[in-house]
Amino acid sequence: MRDIFLRACKGEKTTPVPVWFMRQAGRYLPQYQKIRGKADFLTMCKTPELAAEVTLQPVDILGVDAAILFSDILIPLEAMGAGLSFVEGKGPVINPPLRSLADLKGLRPIEPEEDVPFVLKTIKILRRELSGRVPLIGFAGAPFTMATYLIEGGTTKSFVNVKRMLFSSPSLFRSVLDIITKVTISYLSAQIKAGVQAVQLFDTWAGVLTRHDFRDAALIYSKRIFDALKKMGVPMIYFVYDGGHLLDLIRLSGADVIGLDWRTDILAALKSLGNDVVVQGNLDPCLMFLEDERLRERIARIIEQGLSAKAHIFNLGHGVLPEVPPERVRLAIDMVHELSS
Repeated sequence: MRDIFLRACKGEKTTPVPVWFMRQAGRYLPQYQKIRGKADFLTMCKTPELAAEVTLQPVDILGVDAAILFSDILIPLEAMGAGLSFVEGKGPVINPPLRSLADLKGLRPIEPEEDVPFVLKTIKILRRELSGRVPLIGFAGAPFTMATYLIEGGTTKSFVNVKRMLFSSPSLFRSVLDIITKVTISYLSAQIKAGVQAVQLFDTWAGVLTRHDFRDAALIYSKRIFDALKKMGVPMIYFVYDGGHLLDLIRLSGADVIGLDWRTDILAALKSLGNDVVVQGNLDPCLMFLEDERLRERIARIIEQGLSAKAHIFNLGHGVLPEVPPERVRLAIDMVHELSS
């Protein structure tokens, strides 16, 4: 197996630097669009053969050093009893949103083998089809981010409902996070038992919190997940989008790898994290539109900065944009491998 991703997760400097991209299986690939034309997004997530095919596309087409399971962070919420749909042009919708103790009582813990068997079957198919070529990454949404979708009813710019509950009904908010945390531990544990070789916890919206509120409303719950999973022996990645002001706190999460978005360069991040950490990131996804030599310069700069960390995994600072041509993504991956060899 090309194991440079797993070795880097464990703190080993590798040659070349491993590279994979968030949303590497997605809308920018014509091969994905062909499948998407035959099935809606949730159907793809719930059909193991389709989800596995989409997961494998970037491995076969782009030459990434890790595959990441094709799914969605909100899948466990539906299994818990939340009404989940994906609306074209709007994104995920939770209906009704959770706003009261009565709403909370409508949620239940899950048994992954019974409630999300399609996820576990997809993992087993992938381990067989990958045949040891590259490692497989599983993932989940962090509790604060999951609670945001649940309480807001979808994506939001103001976060007024989730913050209202956090500040005016703190006991209810803690109860929401408690049940999501328990579900996430069981969900990721099941993914690991099914065969994923690393896991990433996405805290997409925790960056909207102050340092004080991040500590109390996000960090302690994510740490509870990492502490519970540590005994399972797979590398764990924590990615807090727009979390540059939180890095020294993120370091306390217990994750093996800290993901960085593009707003804070690696050297600045290491001043908060310390140099004895493994970092992942952090090319601005829009830089894929640069002409070749300028893109090469920006990639080289990130690789050079990554040398100051304990180890470095190259990634974007967020997901691949649908507008980026696949050949640009392949070029960026080839540049990472060439420049870090």
